[in-house]
Amino acid sequence: MSGVSRRGVVAGGMALAAMPLVARAAPGEAVVETRAGRFEGDRLDGGMLRFRGIRYGNAPRFRAPVAHATPGVTVPAHDYGPICPQGKGDQRASEDCLFLNVWTPGASPAAKRPVMLYIHGGAYSNGTVTVPLNDGAKLAATEDVVVVTVNHRLNALGYLYLARFDPRFADSGNLGQLDLILALQWVRDNIAAFGGDPKRVFVFGQSGGGAKIATLMGMPAAKGLFHSAATMSGQQVTASGPMNATRRAQAYLAKLGVKQDNLQPLLDMPVERLVDALDATDPILGGGVYFGPVLDMKWLTRHPFWPDANPQSLSIPMILGNTHDETRAFIDPNSAKVKGLTWDNVAERMAPELRMDLLPEWAVAQYRAHFPQDTPEQLFYRATTAGRSWPGQWLEADARAAAGARSTWVYQVDFQSPTKPERGAPHTMDIALAFGTLDAPGSFTGTGAAAQKLSAQVMGAFAALARTGRPVAKGLPAWAPYTLPNRATMVFDAPSRLVNDPRKWERELWGRVPYIQPGS
Repeated sequence: MSGVSRRGVVAGGMALAAMPLVARAAPGEAVVETRAGRFEGDRLDGGMLRFRGIRYGNAPRFRAPVAHATPGVTVPAHDYGPICPQGKGDQRASEDCLFLNVWTPGASPAAKRPVMLYIHGGAYSNGTVTVPLNDGAKLAATEDVVVVTVNHRLNALGYLYLARFDPRFADSGNLGQLDLILALQWVRDNIAAFGGDPKRVFVFGQSGGGAKIATLMGMPAAKGLFHSAATMSGQQVTASGPMNATRRAQAYLAKLGVKQDNLQPLLDMPVERLVDALDATDPILGGGVYFGPVLDMKWLTRHPFWPDANPQSLSIPMILGNTHDETRAFIDPNSAKVKGLTWDNVAERMAPELRMDLLPEWAVAQYRAHFPQDTPEQLFYRATTAGRSWPGQWLEADARAAAGARSTWVYQVDFQSPTKPERGAPHTMDIALAFGTLDAPGSFTGTGAAAQKLSAQVMGAFAALARTGRPVAKGLPAWAPYTLPNRATMVFDAPSRLVNDPRKWERELWGRVPYIQPGS
């Protein structure tokens, strides 16, 4: 079969359209027949049906994905498929990693439940959905929805831009995005057999997953494949420029000892060598080489949210969120960078963490005057969150509001971790809240009554957006859309509350200089 089409149609799909969609689930088994195959999954306690490791495509190296279907063939769907190779972790990894997972309360096509499809974080280089934190059973059961989680190609396998070296690899800079588009096409064509409504597909993702969604919202090939979205601490204002992406590819090839006028060795060498070279030095940012979506003028022809919000995405109801203490997740409070912070060294130590070119000594003086009770550590995390992790979110929300979108809702997680109080309300806090996986490894929420109540609100709001296009949830205050100049923001906490422009002072402080998306 052919791969992804820019019209959003998998070639060959129409030939299968006449196949009847029949769902069967005998006692003790879960079998669903779809256009793509007959999948045999598991029936969990309470009647939930789970299907893991469903192949949605094949991934030829550095080329566009190819749709996969085995109509009429029974395929076991009991175990997760391998994750994309990324050089760490103990999960089974393979280039052959285009697999998705489905949880559904029932497989009747007449049910037409909203579909909630999750894309994992880890920037564009790491991560997987095959972890307990992303288990979809609780969310599917609580909200009566179909939950789908997706793995796809990452790092060099998904975003190494080779198009300017060899026409065979014209799609190479956006392969991870094309994988996700193929997965969404699979959902469109097959999810009804699992009890889902292909006309109500809600995509949500945290960190890099949110950035991938923001990018999809600006890709013509993704148009019409999802109908609402939520980005959680993950934005993509601009994509990588093709010239910078070419320089990064050159640095990566040099690390491998491959010449840009002969890329055949890239196809021949073991994937382990490709992963080992990911620590090549980035020629623009320093550190490990950055990979991410590329403005290749084929699949991505303009930046997602620059110079404005892409008109293609304005009609899509969208939630954008961040956490209050983003950087407490990835700058360890017990690290040498934080230990021993004083007023004499805080500006020097926070400078490398900022993504906006504002004089750090001046910023520290402003923060000290505005938050006189802060310790150096509190100021460090407050400023690095506002000057690194938060700007993309309010810039995207402002761009949608300025363009007249009336279906944007913004949140901020202030709920403080009861299990790791030194982390505050850190990056990733909202994953467990959105899935209801409060007791999973990696959760910061704890399992107390306050966390359970807040999780019910977050799950309810996300599911409501999927179901109706508005985030209305039991126990949650009325959530006004984000408009200018009010900037209404739902503060998720115990209790949750709606606040207009809750970090106005910080937004205006950092908003006096341009935000340059890392990697662009």
